[in-house]
This record gives sequence, structure tokens and C-alpha cells, in this order.
Amino acid sequence: MRKSQAVFATQARYGIRNLANLEATASTARVLNLVEVSREWSETTEYHAAPLFRSRVLNTALYLKHRLRRDEAYMVACPTQVTTKIIVPLHRDQFGLGGQSLLIGQRGWREALLDLSGGEDGVDFLHDLNVLQIMNELPSFDPFLLREHLRRKNVNVAACYFAISAADVVRMRGFVAGEVSDLVHLTFGDLAARDLDQTARLVSTLLSTKIDAKLEPLRRTFGMDPETFREGVFSWKGFLYYKWAMADLTIRVNQVLAEIAELEVLRPCPYEIRDYIRLARVRIRRAIADNYRSVTQALAVYDDAFRDLTVNGEPRAFREFLIRAPAMFLSLGEKMGALGHIASFWRYRFPDGDPLKAPGVEAHEILRDFELSLGIHPEAGDGLDS
Repeated sequence: MRKSQAVFATQARYGIRNLANLEATASTARVLNLVEVSREWSETTEYHAAPLFRSRVLNTALYLKHRLRRDEAYMVACPTQVTTKIIVPLHRDQFGLGGQSLLIGQRGWREALLDLSGGEDGVDFLHDLNVLQIMNELPSFDPFLLREHLRRKNVNVAACYFAISAADVVRMRGFVAGEVSDLVHLTFGDLAARDLDQTARLVSTLLSTKIDAKLEPLRRTFGMDPETFREGVFSWKGFLYYKWAMADLTIRVNQVLAEIAELEVLRPCPYEIRDYIRLARVRIRRAIADNYRSVTQALAVYDDAFRDLTVNGEPRAFREFLIRAPAMFLSLGEKMGALGHIASFWRYRFPDGDPLKAPGVEAHEILRDFELSLGIHPEAGDGLDS
């Protein structure tokens, strides 16, 4: 057996229940589902003209942001504790059959991917490896962050690859309807504003990747040509997504901060680890506060421009904001990705109702991971008064 085959053989088949439920529950930030993209768009010119991956196998796989477990860390070369899991379903229309998976950074992962793709003739595999490395640099698969990061690396991909997951669209609908109700009233008149079905249809159109005639009145309101309007709607959707996600994250992260403060470090525990944990608790709280401040300031710029449109009936400021908005996605996405990782991993490790206790070494590992996610490097100085 070749080395790459041996590496892939060590990967257990991805849990059937996990994979079967993935589409129904997956969050946008954690999962990039190219199986679903293929289902919806594979018959279009756009899908084939600028694919994310040249390999058909990789372009119809699933990608998950994965926090390394303690028994995985030894086999993956990773500067942080978060990497990308690639899952290739055994059948793209029957997830219940399971699939094969590997982690970026594990020993022999490039060779394993090449074997899995069957050595597709004419495929620029170096291009695909480069895209995977770019994706792996990010804390999440938030589509607004992902597209802007790829663009900065000169990788231009069709818009259909950057969608909010179906599960998150369902969760966002009520929030978005409340956000845009004033604009619906301004653009479509009193009758449409009172018509909940009409509002719901407009919200569904706004959250989809397809811009159709239902948004034509908005395009005229903004005074944009069709292509600029399409880009503008993508930016608008990004800020609606970030506002919705931030409301949820605020509750979850505040709970985590309270529980980090209450975490009991089990004895015996070396003094050095106890001292690190004491300082890390303060650094993490400060860094999270800084993240919140930056995200809140960015979202306030959106709110001000939107208010000028809906209250003053002045579309120019909002139109200009939408054109400039993608430049803000890198910072917004990275900060919210770090917060999302902290909230989700803490709750995974300490489910509601479980005792907040951990051995010193494990507590050190968790808080060190959180610091790296937040861009804290305590070895360069902890920034606290002695």
C-alpha cells in the first residue's frame, strides 16, 4: 500500500449520523457545503466559468472548520488548534451512506487528496492545493470573509460559491424581516409593508444567491447598474448576517466569559500553569472586549448609512457604503470567527449543567487556544501590571 493510501486508510468513515444531519443543522461559519452548491448551480455557466476547485471531487466535497482533539494534535502540523476537515461523501445525494475524511496538515494529506481524486486528467492540482491553504488560513467559512480573502490572494470565484447555509437562512428570516421592514415600506409602499407574505418573499430573495426581478425596485431606488447592484446586495447581505450573528454571539460569549472566571483548576497543578491561567483570564476578557468594540463600530457605520436611507429617504450614502463594504469583511469576519470558535468550543467541552472543572494542563490548552484565536501572544509580554 502506498504511503498516501495508508494515511487515508487511517481515517475512519465520517459518522453517518453526523453527515446525514449536516445539511439540516450546519452553520455558515463552520461548514462550506459544495455538494449543495453543485446541486443548485452545476447546470449554469457561472458555476463552471470560475469554480472554487478545478478537481470535480474537491468541488463537490464538504469542508468543516475543526478544532483538533487531544488525540489528533500529534498527527497534524498546525500553528493553531483549528484546521480544515475535508469530507468526501460516498454519494452526494445520500449523505446517510457516510463518507471519507482527512485533515489539512496531517501527514501525507496532499498525496491522500490526489489519490482520492483519482488523479483526474488535466486538473491543476497545484491551484487546488493553493486554494485549500488559503481557506485554511481563516478562522471560519463565513462566505463574506472567504470571498474577500480569496480576492486578496488573486483567486476569483463565482458568486454562487458564497452562500449562507440553508439552516442559517431559516434562523435569520425573522431578524432580516425586522431589519428591512422600513425599507420595504419606503420602496414598495404601504400595501407591501402590511403584506407579510410579500415581505417574506423579498427577504427570501435577499438571502438567496440569486438576484431576481423582485429586487428591481430596490435597484432603481439605489440607482445602481445590474452588476454593481448584485455586488451591493452581497455586501448588504453580509452586514445583515454579521448583525444577526453578533446578537447571538453576544449572549453566548458573555456566558463563556462568566464560566471561564468560575473554572476550577483541579489539583495537583504546577504553579506556572496556575499563574498562566490567572493572567490568561484577564487577557482573554480584554481581547474579547476589544473585538466587540471593533465589530460594534463597523456595524454602526452600516446602521448610520441605512438610517439615512430609510429615515431621510437618501439612498446615496447607503449605495456608497455598499460599494465600500467588502473591505470591512476581512476584519469583521476574522474577529467574529474568533468569537464564534471560543463560544462553540467552550460549550462543546462544558455542556450546560456540567461541572466547570478541568485539570491544569487541559485548562492551559483551552485558554492558550483561545488566546491564539484572538491574536494574543503572551510570550511577547502579558500586558498586565505585575
